[in-house]
Amino acid sequence: MAGRISDEDIALVRERSPIADIVGEHIQLRNAGGGNLKGLCPFHDEKSPSFNVTPTRGYWYCFGCAEGGDVITFVRRLEHLSFGEAVERLANRAGIQLRYEQGGYVPGREQGERSRLIEAHRAAAEFYAAKLSAPEAAIGRRFLSERGFERVDAEHFGVGYAPAEWEALSRHLMARGFTSAELIKGGLAKEGRRGPIDRFRGRLVWPIRDITGDVIGFGARKLNDAEDGPKYLNTPESPLYKKSEVLYGVDLAKREISKRSQAVIVEGYTDVMACHLSGVPTAVATCGTAFGEEHIKVLRRLLLDQSGSHGEVIFTFDGDAAGQKAALRAFADEQKFVTQTFVAVQPDGFDPCDLRIKQGEAAVRDLIASREPLFAFAIRSVISRYDVSTNEGRLSALDAAAPIVAGIKDRALRQLYGVDLDRWLGFNNERFVMDRIAEISATAQTRPQRPAGPRKVADLTDPGVRTEAEVLKLAVQRPALLGPGFDAIGPEAFTLPEHAALYRLVMETGGTAAAGHGGREWVDRLLDGVADALRGVVTRFAVEELRADVAGEERYASAMLAALELISVARSIEQLKSRMQRTNPVEEQQEYNRLFGELVALEQQRRVLKERAAGS
Repeated sequence: MAGRISDEDIALVRERSPIADIVGEHIQLRNAGGGNLKGLCPFHDEKSPSFNVTPTRGYWYCFGCAEGGDVITFVRRLEHLSFGEAVERLANRAGIQLRYEQGGYVPGREQGERSRLIEAHRAAAEFYAAKLSAPEAAIGRRFLSERGFERVDAEHFGVGYAPAEWEALSRHLMARGFTSAELIKGGLAKEGRRGPIDRFRGRLVWPIRDITGDVIGFGARKLNDAEDGPKYLNTPESPLYKKSEVLYGVDLAKREISKRSQAVIVEGYTDVMACHLSGVPTAVATCGTAFGEEHIKVLRRLLLDQSGSHGEVIFTFDGDAAGQKAALRAFADEQKFVTQTFVAVQPDGFDPCDLRIKQGEAAVRDLIASREPLFAFAIRSVISRYDVSTNEGRLSALDAAAPIVAGIKDRALRQLYGVDLDRWLGFNNERFVMDRIAEISATAQTRPQRPAGPRKVADLTDPGVRTEAEVLKLAVQRPALLGPGFDAIGPEAFTLPEHAALYRLVMETGGTAAAGHGGREWVDRLLDGVADALRGVVTRFAVEELRADVAGEERYASAMLAALELISVARSIEQLKSRMQRTNPVEEQQEYNRLFGELVALEQQRRVLKERAAGS
């Protein structure tokens, strides 16, 4: 790992990445008044624009899906990147060399090294792709043709050919200025007796890209079975390539995965190609390793996997014993998804590539459409190991399948699969089967709850809530206009919990007295270390347009603050009148007179506030 990017460089990336320019590369923005821009949100379907950008403060917010943030957040959401990846993407765009904070760090080394390795891999991919046209690559072109792939398909996926020479790529890259140490560290070459030798020779080569589209490694297929070495050879672990985190085809599939809320997991590079060319553009594959937890994290980001999600992850496996074993491994990871998981099994044992060759592209689409729930497949796979024609076999199958059913998080779904298990085993005694499952379930460890659903946007139709929002908007955007009056009103003046929380945040950050004239620096201070739920509220009020022109902002701020105080005073008057009604004016004369005096003072305060509020 390169370490933590320095705060100064993150701030510089924000400064040199104008949010209007970055957002404007992806959506059309128009003037919305008050220095704001507006367009159609790229994160949800909408017919009228609700996506707002405030260039002066560097923030965006969508009033349709209640998402918002700065330029880094936008790139993260749009490209499905981590924070560090988004900063690096913007830094490269702005020509900024990042510094990383970690023990033993030499300034510029890690980022410079990564950039060099990325460039070396890009050059290698171009080299391999060009060599696919060479006469010696006829065996590679024939391999692709026999599997139904044309030249245009190879170009689309970047497929190339590694010459059957010891140093062809190494000589080419070193002539381009790359060092032997860089080639070896990146996994493009190995140490030979007289210098670096190519890692891939005489093989068909697929470039493996990360989610941003950068080539980080290669997968290579042996073309001559008589030669030594494994059938498939992948780039070794390197500063760029972590096989447990890589999904082949994710750069091409990421937008369709997000759009369709579907991911199809296949086993090989040609399977990914076959699926995409057959109308299943959500297919990805692991690279030389089993599907695992890090792959799940990548997919969850793409699927926006959360409570209430209706997406699906579909595993494709052969119908043989190896396929069943792979499906059971996938079942163990199912609990880490919120979205639904399925298995698409080809009974004839064809993988998607073979299926496309033998039965056509429609058969590949039909395979995915015929998916069955992973729970059902896992349970029936276990049952198939036993002779259910005997009582002993049925009971053994029940005991083997019961832990799977007991492990289903959803109680109703667990009940339904218990009924199915009874039917599949032929007991015709649901009570007996469910009791057996319950015994297993009672001893199972408590599983973590699913993530909470997305935050709902507050209803601003109530005039009082609208007033609260306007005052908080001023506190975030133009705090100097509110003065000490805002700091004195207290959190009890706000009825919405999120509004009260934002008020407390302002006060914890020093109040409007410490905010100066506001602007980007003030908003950044409010956002520093704040919880995600409140971060969206801050961003929203930083972006939402004020309901006043610049010339009238001072008068408007005074009127809004008075209106908020007026609501609070009116609430106090009602509470005071209620207390007076419960107080006997004869028996509790002293208390009654005290309350009456407070009422007179509050009524006087209300009249003054009404006049100030009318100033708007």
